[in-house]
Amino acid sequence: MAETDIPGPNPQAPPPPPDDATLSFPCAGCGARLEYAPGTTLLRCPYCRFEQQIASTDEVIEEHSYDAWAAMPPKDVSRVGAHVLVCRKCSASTESDDLATLCAFCGAPVVADTAAADRIVPEAIVPFGVERAGARDAIRRWVSSRRFAPSRLKKVTAAETLNGTYLPHWTYDARTTTHYQGQRGQYYWVTENYTVVVDGESQVRTRQVRRTRWYPAGGTVRRDFDDVLVPGTTTLPQSRLDDLAPWSLERAVPFLPQFLVGYRALRYDVEPDQGLSEAKARMRPIIEQDCRSDIGGDEQRLATLDTYYAAIMFKLVLLPVWIATYVYGGRSYQVFVNAYTGRVIGQRPYSVPKIVATVLAALVAIAAVVTVLVIYRNS
Repeated sequence: MAETDIPGPNPQAPPPPPDDATLSFPCAGCGARLEYAPGTTLLRCPYCRFEQQIASTDEVIEEHSYDAWAAMPPKDVSRVGAHVLVCRKCSASTESDDLATLCAFCGAPVVADTAAADRIVPEAIVPFGVERAGARDAIRRWVSSRRFAPSRLKKVTAAETLNGTYLPHWTYDARTTTHYQGQRGQYYWVTENYTVVVDGESQVRTRQVRRTRWYPAGGTVRRDFDDVLVPGTTTLPQSRLDDLAPWSLERAVPFLPQFLVGYRALRYDVEPDQGLSEAKARMRPIIEQDCRSDIGGDEQRLATLDTYYAAIMFKLVLLPVWIATYVYGGRSYQVFVNAYTGRVIGQRPYSVPKIVATVLAALVAIAAVVTVLVIYRNS
């Protein structure tokens, strides 16, 4: 959680100095704070509905050379201090590891000036495309489609907490060359004799049996990878984030801090070299399949694979997620919504009575079928 360095907001405090690392987006209509409106290129005031266009940019999404980064590695994330975010509305200061959050005192959006950060900053962002109401609708549909869910669960979704969060991810490009050694299997058929006993007498019969003849194989395959996606945070389980895919990376735009206003944005805590190791692990099954296709035949065996990676590029991209937390039966559950596609995954309780009733109904149906068969055979 965020830590604060003053006991509470001070209405009489002077405005924060102009050189602090906090960006401000005040509403020109009523003086409140603007928020990014999902699915648009607008900042919108939640009070007076004033709208402000986010300035378009001709910049392209840039990527880093991994070799250049490895020669001059940035600071370890664990050694980078928290941002000191100064709220422009109430002047309270908040220490946070997030790039964007809400003021702990007045709830106004606060966004760090990433340009002032001594670390890798996001190059790209997939902006929120699903509004809060749309996320709640998606969760309701998800709940209603869960088999064996308690009936009362449908009433919970109206009261859960729902937070919009940008999660950091790395993307990696690489040109790979793989030298492999293995074997190619070719099927052939042989006629085999076997003996059976019919009416007490042995009879010899024949059947066709498939065999495999193996030949040595080796070669070289090449594949270019583009935007292999790896979570850049350990805050949420990697399997959960992977289940939210696809992420519509083709919709990514150059990063602008305006897209963060009103939402939380996490810092990355997975370094690029750690991310690259995971990216290579995700590339390997594809490379193995390329090798098997190159070997051909009916079956393939792979003995060795030596893969060389060249032209490795990477970037940091922020992806949008709605995170809902609800309490049912004294236990907390989390649900995640891909805030661009609306895909929902999450935890849910099960209704033991519904499961028992289903099992009993199945047993009754099986017993009925068995009874009918017995009566039919005895008739």
